[in-house]
Amino acid sequence: MIRTGAKRGLALAALLALGACAGGSNIASVPAEERSAIEQRLTRDIAILASDEFEGRKPGTLGEERTVAFITEEMQKAGLVSGTNDPGSAWRAPVQLVRTKPFTSRIEFKLGRRKVELKADAAAAFTMRRRELVEAAPLLFVGKEAESVAPEDIVGRVVIMLGEPGVSPSRRATLFESNPAAIITIVEDDAAMSRVNRAYGRERTMLASEAEGALTAFATQAAMTDVFGEKAWDKLVKSADEGDFAPLEIGESATVEATSERVEFTSYNVIGKLPGAVPNSGAVLLLGHWDHLGAECGAEDAEDRICNGAVDNASGIAVMLELTRRLKAMGAHDRDIYLLATTAEEAGLLGARAFAEAPPVPLNSIVGAFNFDTVAIAPAGSSVGFIGEGETPLDPIILDVMQKSGRRLGDSDYAARFVRRQDGWALLGEGVPAVMLTTAFGSEITTGPYLSGNYHGAGDELDTIVLGGAIDDLLLHQEIVSRVANTGLYSPPAE
Repeated sequence: MIRTGAKRGLALAALLALGACAGGSNIASVPAEERSAIEQRLTRDIAILASDEFEGRKPGTLGEERTVAFITEEMQKAGLVSGTNDPGSAWRAPVQLVRTKPFTSRIEFKLGRRKVELKADAAAAFTMRRRELVEAAPLLFVGKEAESVAPEDIVGRVVIMLGEPGVSPSRRATLFESNPAAIITIVEDDAAMSRVNRAYGRERTMLASEAEGALTAFATQAAMTDVFGEKAWDKLVKSADEGDFAPLEIGESATVEATSERVEFTSYNVIGKLPGAVPNSGAVLLLGHWDHLGAECGAEDAEDRICNGAVDNASGIAVMLELTRRLKAMGAHDRDIYLLATTAEEAGLLGARAFAEAPPVPLNSIVGAFNFDTVAIAPAGSSVGFIGEGETPLDPIILDVMQKSGRRLGDSDYAARFVRRQDGWALLGEGVPAVMLTTAFGSEITTGPYLSGNYHGAGDELDTIVLGGAIDDLLLHQEIVSRVANTGLYSPPAE
């Protein structure tokens, strides 16, 4: 069975084939000399953003300051005004972040007079705070239950739950709502514990508003056998699968302690605006993330450890800036056009989420948002990946421009895999019609080698970029955005 998006893609492909036979159209295209000039400007901007001087553009570093200053300067040169709508913080919208890295942990059980401290290779505890300690808290074994456990039974206790791949995260989240002292998730073996340490033991960046204390711990089945004895622990585990299972208060206690290296800092989204000519007609948003992974992301023994992120996402910022210059040169548009360069996308779309929480304009006034991310890997003439197809009212105008400009729609199913992995997702979740149109994600044949090669590595350098498809994307966006910004050509559907 072909899903709806794929059917639409096949229909569009047929239309494009007819257009090609009929001679095509000149919209969203420019002469070769102009393409060459665009390529030179894109290469210049990418070279600056992906230079060692910018140190991999990690939030909270000197590399951020240089990046934010460069983007702001280019927006000013292009004739934009500040889009923060905050006179006290022009151009820069502060985003409060917390960066933590686990340091030490300790889990100790007390059974009568006996104390058992779990070995470091069989257990670990984690916190986003500098230190969190729970001493001699009573134990509650919940097995595989979560929603059915009474909140008054959970609060203040160390909860022991059995891990279940794919289910444990949501189960923990439900249990944490009832304010336990800590949660210890029991994983199968040492291999599972190694996966936990890889996932939780790395440096993490979060919005300060979400970096609350939650003492999360893990231990292996073997470690729990050492604590309770094989027979008693086996009986507990088997009881969790019985139909009449009820959470069990264990007449023992546990001490759980975790510390972390924690840094609180302010990062910045950069926001510019091309003011529109028709007041109160809504806004169009162009966005792309400026951040990358920093100066120490490559292998420890490598000569070059800087992850410069030429493709991801110096290229997206460069295309967005060049598009803005061209939109400005077209004269005033009806609607305001905002430019948003976000921070901390790599850490979980944090800058876009911060924008959605405190936007400079009401989110419901944004009639269309277009994201630019990882655009410089496809040659000219490549099919276009439509990320967000079928999710917004923008489909008809986008598909119409693509058909008239002779652009081919790429693999819809493949593009759909990336909807949640880009900044537009943070806006879609708030009702903003956000899409990403890029030749870079038109097919797995194009994207796959990059994702399995230089992606998030020190090899993502200027000499690897391919700008043919990125220029196609830029020209396509110029046509689409100028139409969406025109009140006579595009009206969002009534709510």
